[in-house]
Amino acid sequence: MAQALNRKIDDSNHSEPDKQPHSKSNALPWIGGIAFTFFIALLGVGLAQIWGFNRVGPLASAIIIAIVCRQIWEYPEKIRPGIEFSSKKLLRFAIILYGLKLNIGVIFNQGLPLLIRDIGTIVFVMVIMMMLAKWLKADFNLSLLLAVGTAICGAAAIAAVSPIVKSKEEDTAIGVGIIALAGTVFALLYTVLRPVLPISGAAYGIWSGVSLHEIAHVALAAAPGGEDALAIALLAKLGRVLLLIPVCFILVYWMNKRNTADAGKTKVGFPWFLIGFIIMSLIGSYVIGDYIYIPDRIMDGIANLSTFILTMAMVGLGLNVSFQAIRTKASRPLVAMLITSLLLTGITYLTL
Repeated sequence: MAQALNRKIDDSNHSEPDKQPHSKSNALPWIGGIAFTFFIALLGVGLAQIWGFNRVGPLASAIIIAIVCRQIWEYPEKIRPGIEFSSKKLLRFAIILYGLKLNIGVIFNQGLPLLIRDIGTIVFVMVIMMMLAKWLKADFNLSLLLAVGTAICGAAAIAAVSPIVKSKEEDTAIGVGIIALAGTVFALLYTVLRPVLPISGAAYGIWSGVSLHEIAHVALAAAPGGEDALAIALLAKLGRVLLLIPVCFILVYWMNKRNTADAGKTKVGFPWFLIGFIIMSLIGSYVIGDYIYIPDRIMDGIANLSTFILTMAMVGLGLNVSFQAIRTKASRPLVAMLITSLLLTGITYLTL
């Protein structure tokens, strides 16, 4: 019995040191990924100081660097957790901070028309995209994922609906890559067109928020239009994010109609960062200035911080872009999505 007790003590002494290195090794991918996006974001800020790149700003510059890195060195899998933390969690935190810039009066004046536009966008994209996919004989599942991603909120929407429609992991990955690539191209195109378009900053923000794919793409495109354009664009885009929930329930019902036994068990998470965005906008509209005085330099510092955090999120987005993944299976769904996106862009602009 004494020998057994001694053996147990020895085992505990030997196993205890192993816990600490294991926990450290688990933390390294997070720390490394966040540090990587931080470093690339710094490079993006520096690149944006160069003539030409200063036209599109640090967000676009950082995402261009990330895309180039992905094509040369592939995705850094070892630090994926930290990169995904930047592209998802930090993105939502940056959007919440952007709520400080939003005048709540804009919500009362523009909120309902924007939501109606958002509903129109979703219906238009889903119908046109699936009609084109059928005409082109494109892969149905991948086309459906791209339709939802284009209509609502890009990769986040694809990730939300893929379990509902029983998508293969390969299709989900390809869909996310295509959305990241196409949305980046469209967002950069918007920034180039902004100086020559005969529309106001508010109208430009609505155009961006109603028609672009990802929240990050909307932020990238709307930023050159000014703070009001960015705030309205994010409001319009967040309306589409909110509509993800009824769309997912519709898809669950549709899958049940197709006798999919476990489709009804799929749960769609509520976009809680939307609540944070609204709370911050209320604070910025009715508390700061009226009841609490905050110096302009501090508010500017918060704005710069939110922009840099958003730039880090852009890096994570850019690293999802792979040209190799879209060469074979995705060609026809890609064509259908590009045609739909072009039609959406044109029609939205003409109806401003």
